[in-house]
Amino acid sequence: MDHNLFELLAEASVPVKLILAVLAVMAIGCLYVAIERTWSLGKTRAQSRELAEALSAALAKGDTAAALQVTKDSKYKAGYLAHLLEKGMAEFHNRKDAHGIEAAARAMRNASVAEASSLRKGIGILATTGATAPFVGLVGTIFGIINAFQGMAETGSGGLGAVAGGIAEALWATAFGITVALIGVWLFNWFNGKIDSITDDMSVAVQEFLDWCEKQILPPLEDAAK
Repeated sequence: MDHNLFELLAEASVPVKLILAVLAVMAIGCLYVAIERTWSLGKTRAQSRELAEALSAALAKGDTAAALQVTKDSKYKAGYLAHLLEKGMAEFHNRKDAHGIEAAARAMRNASVAEASSLRKGIGILATTGATAPFVGLVGTIFGIINAFQGMAETGSGGLGAVAGGIAEALWATAFGITVALIGVWLFNWFNGKIDSITDDMSVAVQEFLDWCEKQILPPLEDAAK
């Protein structure tokens, strides 16, 4: 029999159809995560860069009140930098001394943990798909082989025509499972790289802010020289 993919799907057994449907849902889930994460990560990085530029004037003057107000601007609310600096700036603004710096460091570390968790939203779907899709496809393969043997039993012969449909189902289930798994693994590694890069940026931003805070409480150079 000459089968194309659509004919095969129409003639496939119910278990194989269910397996292929599960794989299709997994593939759609990966695609959704890929689109959503691409948009979200791009937005958080772009707004963080815009905020860094907007803060330069206030930070140069040592004006914590103005800087805090900028971090609270709604147009930067999707940026990771706004979430970090708003917490740290608020603590340092309330107490501009070593204790205030320590409080700012704790607040920003806590914000970093929450932000890292937010950045990885949906990544678990990619990991689960990459790890389990081949096995889901293997279940479909097993059902396809079972159907092939049933075809042999019904016809009473081992000719190619008796087993072709079941073998085709098995091979398509295997191929679909491996393809979906590859997509999941590739996307997982890609977004992990992007998230790690943003996490590194957050660490640098926290340290730079704390360094700036240290400079604000140091005495002027001429006083230190006396």
